Amino acid sequence: MDSTFYISLSGQLALQRRLDTIANNVANSSTAGFRAENVTFDSVISNASSAPVAYAGTPEGSFALNSGAITSTSNPLDVAVRGDAFLAVSTSAGTVYTRDGRMRLSTAGDLETISGQPFLDAGGAPIQINPGNGTISISSKGEISQDGKRVATLGLFRLAPDSKLTRYEGSGLMPDRPAEPVVDFTANGVVQGHVENSNVNPMLEMTRLISISRSFEAISAMIDKADGTLNNAIRTLGSGR
Repeated sequence: MDSTFYISLSGQLALQRRLDTIANNVANSSTAGFRAENVTFDSVISNASSAPVAYAGTPEGSFALNSGAITSTSNPLDVAVRGDAFLAVSTSAGTVYTRDGRMRLSTAGDLETISGQPFLDAGGAPIQINPGNGTISISSKGEISQDGKRVATLGLFRLAPDSKLTRYEGSGLMPDRPAEPVVDFTANGVVQGHVENSNVNPMLEMTRLISISRSFEAISAMIDKADGTLNNAIRTLGSGR
């Protein structure tokens, strides 16, 4: 069979994966600390026929780790992360790293995400604060104080540059290798009373969406043309001419 159909199908599957990624980016453009995802494809060469044929290969995802805009909230339990550091959160799937610094205190004094997962300190232990010990202040290094006394420290971590990252529920990321605690706070830290927005660029994502739509149309037109050519050939051969 003409390889055109298989090539077209692989192209459409690749575009569908891109479309799903863009849709998720756009849907989370207002999610605090969300990192936009990109998808790339390599060509796979098949030598099954007399001439090599290139198909769209397995998609490879990556995350844009540039910072999003920082917004003031005036909430003392909100922090925006500076630099390339991440906060650590304990989940049922393991330790997750996030730039979403919206925090709350449970009735038991656990410092949690807005969905109820505990934040961790640099040693990987959950953070507990006595709500009755006074106003909470968080320094640029993540040191948490009440009435001038340090009671805990937010863990800040740096992901290894060659880590393979997977998404965990919105703004969370899970690396395939351990993250390292931040020890240099010159370029890294937190800003109390602020939240980092998503780093998704909606205009860029819409431009990509338009490009994908046009590519889908071009592939569909190619399939229709190839199908018409095949049908004409069958009719011609069937008539004996």
